[in-house]
Amino acid sequence: MGNKRILTIAIISGVLAVMGGWAMSAQDKYTVKVPNGLAFSEFRGYEAWQVVSISQDGGMMAAILANPVMIDAYLAGIPGNGKPFPDGAKMAKIHWNPKKLETFPAATVPGTQHDADFMVKDSKRFADSGGWGWGAFEYDAASDTFTPATSANNPPQENDAKCGFACHTIVKTRDYVFTNYGHR
Repeated sequence: MGNKRILTIAIISGVLAVMGGWAMSAQDKYTVKVPNGLAFSEFRGYEAWQVVSISQDGGMMAAILANPVMIDAYLAGIPGNGKPFPDGAKMAKIHWNPKKLETFPAATVPGTQHDADFMVKDSKRFADSGGWGWGAFEYDAASDTFTPATSANNPPQENDAKCGFACHTIVKTRDYVFTNYGHR
């Protein structure tokens, strides 16, 4: 009976060690941070945010999501009414490589994820970039991990919270926000 018990304990220990190794190897995306910039953790729960709009740009398809603060601002008429978005407003833009739907090839749907981009309004923290901070995170499907985007990515990204500022200055009069709230 003693040998069986030792064998059982050894097997259970081995299984737990293997499972622990798997758990340790999986990335917690909420630990990734853009150097001198935004952390993925600042956008925890973005997956359940409301859709603002969809887009197609540079061969990618995207969904633009917003937190409740941003949605409320859109519903109040911002940015069309000339007012700025309030501090705490956040957006996420998820890009996918498009693919044809296998069951209905006329439809194009999201394939593998390409990246996740974030922006947050914090006029004190980001006073030198229109009150907004940005973060771009590239996704690697093979390893199921995110890394901060760099100047080597497409499009090239600066590697700090101002990574979106240069691009967004063309919509300064819209409080640096491109996306309109899609009619429903």
